Amino acid sequence: MKEDFLHYLWRLARFDLRDLRTTEGEPITIQQFGTHNSNAGPDFDDARIQIGGLQWAGRVEMHLYSREWYDHGHDTDPAYDGVILHVVLEEDRPVYRTDGSRIPCLELRDRIPAGVRNSYWRLMHNEYWVPCQTQLQYASDGIRTVWLQRILAERLTRRGEEFAALLQSCDRDWEEAFYRSVARAMGGKVNGEAMQMLATSLPLRIILRHKHSLLQLEALLFGQSGLLPDEADGEAAYLTQLRREYALLRVKHDLRPIPATAWRFLRMRPNNFPTVRIAQLACLYYRSGQLFGKALAAANERELRNMFDVSLSNYWRTHYRFGTPADASDRRLGEQAVRSILINAVVPAYFTYGRLRSDQRYHDRSIELLEALPPERNQVVKKWRELGWAAADAGESQALLELKKNYCDATRCTSCTIGCRIMGRSDPGAAPLLTVNEEARAYRLAG
Repeated sequence: MKEDFLHYLWRLARFDLRDLRTTEGEPITIQQFGTHNSNAGPDFDDARIQIGGLQWAGRVEMHLYSREWYDHGHDTDPAYDGVILHVVLEEDRPVYRTDGSRIPCLELRDRIPAGVRNSYWRLMHNEYWVPCQTQLQYASDGIRTVWLQRILAERLTRRGEEFAALLQSCDRDWEEAFYRSVARAMGGKVNGEAMQMLATSLPLRIILRHKHSLLQLEALLFGQSGLLPDEADGEAAYLTQLRREYALLRVKHDLRPIPATAWRFLRMRPNNFPTVRIAQLACLYYRSGQLFGKALAAANERELRNMFDVSLSNYWRTHYRFGTPADASDRRLGEQAVRSILINAVVPAYFTYGRLRSDQRYHDRSIELLEALPPERNQVVKKWRELGWAAADAGESQALLELKKNYCDATRCTSCTIGCRIMGRSDPGAAPLLTVNEEARAYRLAG
């Protein structure tokens, strides 16, 4: 059992409220349960509770066992002196404030309805892809829609905070932050970090000084990537030119390349090779050096897509890697690659710009862009579809990714609307008991 189960019981009053008493026998009347605190400090703020005839207003702290008050160092933290009630599964040690006064304690061990307890154990202890996948039918379409909208808001807020931190590291230069964000998005899941390392090692100001020459941009980016090969007999003149240009520019700008070991080629489609992505990034900034400004001015999704429609230089139309010829092709950014840039670079930039500039238009445009894009195609979204939760657009697929990673994988069922719905869908006292094997496993897991 996790402490957040107690939070769920308290937040939704899902325990036996009859004849509440402290462990010392004083009567308890809960007038206001308080507000759940997700930050540092006691678990609930602004509670109103009558204990032994006295009216109390303050905070409520929760633990599975009361000794955890001391394990967590609350006995020496003045922030916890405002706790008016200690709610625990079991009191195994009395708890005192820093002034020596004892904190009233409420035990929930014998007050949890069997159905709620059993539903919780089943959610926590199974081997399904998501804990509730055999019970998803109990969540109506309306509940699912509202919950996914809230999850999407959480994801946009988190991604916006990440972009804001990137912006801060770029001295609040929006174009520089966007350049690094686009580079990361172009690298995808496998090479995203390496692409951002490359962009960080080669500031946009240097890119803009040489944007008139595609050869110089390619020399800078490939040289900084560490992927530019050593001189070899019979190599193409293009490689000799790249090497010569980079040697001069490296000294001029005092550059240090990232290690070539940062890149991954294995089990990738050739169109996604980092060499192809780097060549596309060079062409992107050769065509336009002010991408963020263009993104802000774009009227719709079509104009945004056109921003990233670039074709490569002659060498890269016939190569995926240095020195290895391949069938000729434009090697344009594919539909999925452009979609990834829009979702992972443009949307967070819009959201952050709207928030920091107090411009509701760009906050709204971030959501409108997600709703205009088709859902992503990956294993997580595919699995949700197999379970009957097919994403209608990129906004819903983003929400499903967030739900899987930050709720299902972390078994945060008591913080999930769907999980709470399942645990409270029927008369808690009438729910079936755990099977013998389930009960045995539950006790083993609980130690």
